[in-house]
Amino acid sequence: MPSLVGSEMCIRDRTIKGDNGAISRIDVRDADIKTASGVKIGTPFSDLYSKAFGNCQKGSHDNGAVVECQAEGSQHISYAFTGHWSGPDELMPSDDTLKNWKVSKIIWRR
Repeated sequence: MPSLVGSEMCIRDRTIKGDNGAISRIDVRDADIKTASGVKIGTPFSDLYSKAFGNCQKGSHDNGAVVECQAEGSQHISYAFTGHWSGPDELMPSDDTLKNWKVSKIIWRR
């Protein structure tokens, strides 16, 4: 059963956010759901990108480092990648480090 907290609804590995009756963001963490291009939770960074520059930005995550990258050809979809990073929090991991990171969340924004 969905749970509603303020303007956020959680439904089995998905979070839907919105205001004033309009959906503004959907976060998908369900490995059974994939994008039209076949990207799903667990897809490696190296399958989608050769470098972070121009595609990605450093994000924040309660449990460690995250890098968010815009999906190619989409202004609405991005992917959150997580993995092992022992460098400073304020720095973006190197492309060599990112190649082994995996999609941990698919994000749609209006």
